[in-house]
Amino acid sequence: MDLEIFNDDKLIDEKRENWVKDLVKFTFNDLELKDSTELSIHFVTKDKIHEINKEYRDVDRATDVISFAINDGEDSLDYIESQIPDLPVDLGDLFISVEIVDEHAKDYGHSFDRELGYTIVHGILHLNGYDHIKPEDEKVMIGLQEKILSAYGLEK
Repeated sequence: MDLEIFNDDKLIDEKRENWVKDLVKFTFNDLELKDSTELSIHFVTKDKIHEINKEYRDVDRATDVISFAINDGEDSLDYIESQIPDLPVDLGDLFISVEIVDEHAKDYGHSFDRELGYTIVHGILHLNGYDHIKPEDEKVMIGLQEKILSAYGLEK
């Protein structure tokens, strides 16, 4: 796994950064992703995620996580991977507002770690093609998300 964390404003400490790396590795293993899979996580302020949400999604509000998939629905990737099996796969980028995660943790009565874990796993699932628009897709995605979080020890 190749994980790059951007935490320029020091919104989480080094211990929590290491915890994030461990959770991402655990999630990648559970999803049986290739060892060469790449991901970037950007921890940003509430104002920054609001700005990103408005610019790229035309939604004028802050949110907890925004995912930008590199290969969103590209069929040609399967062919390329079949020809070059060790080719690294870049899932894309997650932008996470630590302030919104903290607000959600308090609103839902979760620990900060549980909410941060939920947000990270949720974003990784989106980058792997999971969605929750249709009820049947939501059932699959949220079920898998809860399975991963429970196995990691982040139960509700």
